[in-house]
Amino acid sequence: MPRAVHRPSSVRARTRLVPLAALAALALAGCASGAPAASPATDGAAASTASSGAYRPVTVDNCGTEVTFDAPPRRVVTIKSSTTEMVLALGAADRLVGTAFADGPVPERWAADVADVPVLSDKVPGPEALLGSEPDLVYAGWESNLTADGAGDRASLAALGIATYVSPAACKEPGYQPDPLTFDDVFGEVREVGAVLGVPDAAEAVVAEQQGVLDAIEPVDGTTAVWWSSGGDTPYVGAGIGAPQMIMAAAGLTNVFADVHDTWTSVGWEQVVAADPDVIVLVDAAWNTAESKKAALAANPAASQLDAVREQRYVVVPFAATEAGVRNAQAAADVAEAVRALDAD
Repeated sequence: MPRAVHRPSSVRARTRLVPLAALAALALAGCASGAPAASPATDGAAASTASSGAYRPVTVDNCGTEVTFDAPPRRVVTIKSSTTEMVLALGAADRLVGTAFADGPVPERWAADVADVPVLSDKVPGPEALLGSEPDLVYAGWESNLTADGAGDRASLAALGIATYVSPAACKEPGYQPDPLTFDDVFGEVREVGAVLGVPDAAEAVVAEQQGVLDAIEPVDGTTAVWWSSGGDTPYVGAGIGAPQMIMAAAGLTNVFADVHDTWTSVGWEQVVAADPDVIVLVDAAWNTAESKKAALAANPAASQLDAVREQRYVVVPFAATEAGVRNAQAAADVAEAVRALDAD
């Protein structure tokens, strides 16, 4: 997908450890840019030749911030489940020195790989916890994870020699936000992160595996759905250009809020009732479970009258599978299978 070229704030990241004394520097850095110019952005996958044993500098234009990696990061902190699982899927668990903001447990296939990795915070880690891990890369699921009120803003971290990378699907700037998000975009992130970490062959294997899952899906037909992510009195639902829409479309579901030009959107329960969906997709997060959503639907005077609620026509999806990442393809397959099982009852 063509992307508009912005004038990024350039940061050059070199792989090195950060002393704990840098904590004070981070607090004082605030909005300072303080970074030298980097070379023009290039395609990350093309820039790396790690498969032949060499690693050339990889430069990415990431949400409008240009970052150059002169060597593969060796000490990585991930924020959000989607980023942790990306690193695990690429076989780079040994690079993880800290994780944070998990939305739920990792899949069993990776549980042992991450069992001994320190959890820095249940939410976004503060600068002290982050720098205590001495990372050379912070890989975040959301742009908002990397702010002065969170783990530290990107320019300040760059001034300390810490590279940052945000999941491209989470970019919000025009020209950077996928519109709409597609599996090609997801696979692009897999390849780009693989290039950054110096494991392009592993990235291609992940893409091939996920493409195989997608190719095997038998989409359902004629089923409408509401994707309820979070919120109570005002539900936050999947809209028309983000991961929920991408997953539902691959499963064959018709998203009743697909005409809303956003990734997620807030709606009123009266809108949900008026749409009268055949099924309701419930996102299961550690901080907002599917079971709590079922109880809320049963107690809601309007929503409780929906056939989908009375007949318990629910499809549950783990939150970590609902953000762009290595679990989206399987999520689409699981959604299609779950809807077929409901229809068979």
